[in-house]
Amino acid sequence: MIGKTVKVKVDRPMGSFHPEHKDLYYPINYGYIEGVAAPDGEWQDAYILGVDKPVDTFSGKVIAVIHRMDDIEDKWVVCPQDMTFGEKEILEQVNFQEKFFNSTIEM
Repeated sequence: MIGKTVKVKVDRPMGSFHPEHKDLYYPINYGYIEGVAAPDGEWQDAYILGVDKPVDTFSGKVIAVIHRMDDIEDKWVVCPQDMTFGEKEILEQVNFQEKFFNSTIEM
C-alpha cells in the first residue's frame, strides 16, 4: 500500500475533537479509506499530513503505515503527491493519538 494513491473520507477534521473521548483534539485531518477493510471490521483509518485546513475528503499517496503492537489496528499516513515526510516528522504530527500506543512505522 505504500506509494498507492487513496481517497480518504474525513470524519475527524483538523480542529475537531473525538466523538467519544472529548479531550482528544485532532490537530490534523483523520479519516478512513472506504472499501479497504481493517482488522477491527471498520474501514482502514488514515492520518492526513501536509494539509493545513479542515477537509471533507482528500486524495493522496500513502507514505507510511503505523503498526500498533498493542492494538489490532494499523493507521495509514497519507499526504499530497508532491510531498513527503520523514519518520520523525510523522511521529511529531500523530503523537496526539499514537502516544497512547506502542507502535512502529513502516515507510
